[in-house]
Amino acid sequence: MKIATREIIREIDRLAIEKYGIPSIVLMENAGRAAADVLVKEFPYANRAAVFAGSGNNGGDGFVIARHLIGQGLKITTYIASDIRKYKGDALINLNALIKMGAKIVELNDNGLRKYRRADVIVDALLGTGIDRKITGFYQRIIEFINAREEPCLAVDIPSGLDSNTGFPLGSTIVADLTVTFVLPKLGTSIYPGAEFAGDIYVADITTPKLLEANIKYELLTNKEVRDLLIPRRPDSHKGTYGHLLILAGSTGKSGAATLAAMGAYRVGSGLVTVGVPESLNAIMEEKTTEAMTEPIPETKQHTFGSVSLLRVLEILSDGKTALTIGPGISTTDDALEFLYEIIRQCEVPILIDADGITLVAKEPKILREAKAPVVLTPHPGEMSRLMGISTEEVQKDRIGLSIDFSKRFNSYLILKGARSLISTPEGNIYVNTTGNAGMASGGMGDVLSGAVGGFLAQGLDPSNACRLGVFAHGLAGDIVANQLGKVGIIARDVADTLPKSLNEIPSMDKYPVTRIR
Repeated sequence: MKIATREIIREIDRLAIEKYGIPSIVLMENAGRAAADVLVKEFPYANRAAVFAGSGNNGGDGFVIARHLIGQGLKITTYIASDIRKYKGDALINLNALIKMGAKIVELNDNGLRKYRRADVIVDALLGTGIDRKITGFYQRIIEFINAREEPCLAVDIPSGLDSNTGFPLGSTIVADLTVTFVLPKLGTSIYPGAEFAGDIYVADITTPKLLEANIKYELLTNKEVRDLLIPRRPDSHKGTYGHLLILAGSTGKSGAATLAAMGAYRVGSGLVTVGVPESLNAIMEEKTTEAMTEPIPETKQHTFGSVSLLRVLEILSDGKTALTIGPGISTTDDALEFLYEIIRQCEVPILIDADGITLVAKEPKILREAKAPVVLTPHPGEMSRLMGISTEEVQKDRIGLSIDFSKRFNSYLILKGARSLISTPEGNIYVNTTGNAGMASGGMGDVLSGAVGGFLAQGLDPSNACRLGVFAHGLAGDIVANQLGKVGIIARDVADTLPKSLNEIPSMDKYPVTRIR
């Protein structure tokens, strides 16, 4: 499902009205009716609702909601946050209709909040997606009043006070239990921290032409987007049908990274996996891995990969390997850097670089432009800060912008890990993942992900599809484990072992919803 910025939504609305002749008041009517229907469905016990309406079109949506709820038998009080004489356009038309119905209207002022009477549900129709300045004064006091109430809150289009592009609160922000958004999910509610303010999300169709969404490069990953990427298993297939992944990982004390990556690759259906480790670790690796083959790689005096490893690795790659995962636990020595850079220059199959490999690339990111084959990087925010030469805090403030910039500049695919992991492509596309949970915040999860995405690359998926399916399935596996065991004590092996179930669940994933897309 595509995601919209405030500018995109503004343009879709403009074209729907001006080019396609859909009256703006029709769009407002469709929005309000859809939100009212969701409220009745989600809060079937509700007898009373309080609608807080601002002075703009978001308030107009609120008036339509109030009218439809009255029509469905609810007792509604509408609290308006502006002088009644200042309403205009479609909002004024719908306010007048509400007044003519004899609806209860309370004009808010500094003392007006004292007139509030408890409802079963609060509707936040104060401020829409166009707000990009700090909320102060009277609106701030209304927002703080609503947040202090115990009643559940339904936000209209976006929680008031939330920046629809960045997801950061503009001072005071409504904390909603449910957001009914129109046309498309908004970028600011699709990423954190905005997703936390929005609660569950419904997307309502208000009849804007779908072709106006065709060129949007932002997308929210749900099961609908990834289920067509699943690789069918032919009855006459064999292990060679599903690729051969080479994993180069490990150093003294870090052999577990290679093991977890191999598990991730096999659990997403890779036909063959070979784990290459520094030769002094090979005996340990043979004990740790059962299904995967191992290759002892010539090593440096520090028992790590280095220039001495290069020739043998290139020989192994040329012997039927279809993808390479490299980086977990390989160390960050100067010799390891030289080795990795030559692999990037000479490898002819898709490469996924993770962990120590990313730290080495960060010293000279332009090496990525010399790659013969597609390159995927899977940084966490700290590694992304090294790639960009900025602080982790700066990364977290602009995850999407930085991801797009890096992928374009260095012609690479990027998975920026974290809550709502991001996937960016050299073409400027961005995908926001919706699976995963806080229980996955433990060591080794990234190694499983590297193996899983590498496994999909080995099976022949193009890098964009491999990243999307790998990230989504990995997060979904974590959700399934959390559903079964709780979010405390989940380990990477749990997630790896659940990947087959995750892939099987994707076609009917509503059993484990993260956002409620309707």
